[in-house]
Amino acid sequence: MTQSVLTPESENVNAVAETRRNGAAAAAILAAGIGSLALGVLAILSDKSAAWKSFLAFYKPTGALSGVTTIAIILWLVVWILLDRIWKDRNVSLRKINIAVIILLTLSLLATFPPIGNLF
Repeated sequence: MTQSVLTPESENVNAVAETRRNGAAAAAILAAGIGSLALGVLAILSDKSAAWKSFLAFYKPTGALSGVTTIAIILWLVVWILLDRIWKDRNVSLRKINIAVIILLTLSLLATFPPIGNLF
């Protein structure tokens, strides 16, 4: 009687790759990009509108920055949780997610850059 021994060469590497899902990681990455863009957009809104500035002043000594960061963090967490629930058991295209996040991060950086923010 011979006993078969599994070696790394005999294992089906594709089967292992198919069991791993990247949806949770993709959700975290995309949520970070969306949260960053929200921070930039809210920063512009609070700088350009007295109503938004007043609305976003959650903590008076800090001014609108307290509301800008609080809302951006809440949005980031909500998007992360929702996307994680939708994508947790899926494989998604990380290439597309990464391209989208690079665009979102670039837009958020531009939104917080004073010469660009002053255009609005």
